[in-house]
Amino acid sequence: MKYIPVLLALLSIISTISLDAQSKWQAPDNPIELGQVHWLRNYDDALAQSEESGLPIFILFQEVPGCSNCTTYGNEVLSHPFMVEMIETHFVPLAIFNNKGGHDREVLKKYNEPTWNNPVVRIVNHKGKDLVNRLSGDFSKGGLANKVSNALQLTNQVEPKYFSIWKQELKGEKNQEEAYLSMFCFWTGEKEIAKIPGVLSTEAGFMHGKEVVKVEYDKAQTNLNKIVKVAKKKSVADQVFADKSVIKNADKKVGKYRVDREVKYYLSKTKYKSIPMTPLQAAKVNSLIGQGQNPNDLLSPRQLALLSVDSSNKNLINQDFVSSWYDVIAM
Repeated sequence: MKYIPVLLALLSIISTISLDAQSKWQAPDNPIELGQVHWLRNYDDALAQSEESGLPIFILFQEVPGCSNCTTYGNEVLSHPFMVEMIETHFVPLAIFNNKGGHDREVLKKYNEPTWNNPVVRIVNHKGKDLVNRLSGDFSKGGLANKVSNALQLTNQVEPKYFSIWKQELKGEKNQEEAYLSMFCFWTGEKEIAKIPGVLSTEAGFMHGKEVVKVEYDKAQTNLNKIVKVAKKKSVADQVFADKSVIKNADKKVGKYRVDREVKYYLSKTKYKSIPMTPLQAAKVNSLIGQGQNPNDLLSPRQLALLSVDSSNKNLINQDFVSSWYDVIAM
């Protein structure tokens, strides 16, 4: 019993640290063009921090206030929680305004960057030398994610699994297709189908009077025939409901669909349900839990920190990841 006060004190310290970390995840009053990243604004400070930490410098050349490309880049790309976490954890973030004088203009001239321009990203070492090719003209999350991955590899940093999963989702956005597989138990179906390469998300529901799993997949990486072949071996594809344009030998066309109240059954029975996740991340975490395995390796450090805080017992499964994230850390 004498250890109880010590344990309570330790838990209090952990909670305090976690809550303090949460407050730091939220950017100060950034202009919309800068997103939710904590940026340095002095080039020399960034060089010093890079040399001390061994991390490369992520330079954003941005127009502030800026055009629609600038605001969209800040509001969508630079505000996605995973992008923010990657930039703040694996780089020294530096923002240089391309429409200001003084120090900003000096840095602009050093890199021969144009003034009053769309967003440009350069990743450099502690001496200011480029590590990867300059990113310009591609204002997508996928374009920046790939650039970040290249920089991680060149600086001998291991790419976190949560980021690799997110990149797979970004890649599959343009090639996404869906179908419904019926089976004896859709909870088992979600667990097994989430393991199949190319699957982007799963959801338990009902169609044609049967339990089904709605499967969204990247048709550039796989096709429904391959998915069904693997699923049948696990007894989670008794019938296929899809349009003929997706698969010729479908048992029935897609009919009225109703989602189950316990989507991601295994995940929903754990504390992980209150952590905002992307669709593929949730599918894989649910699958691992269903197999009795620890899913922590698939979550980001900031997602895992939310478990320590235990600030919410809400079920955030199937909720929009970005909006849920900012709702949770604002609590």
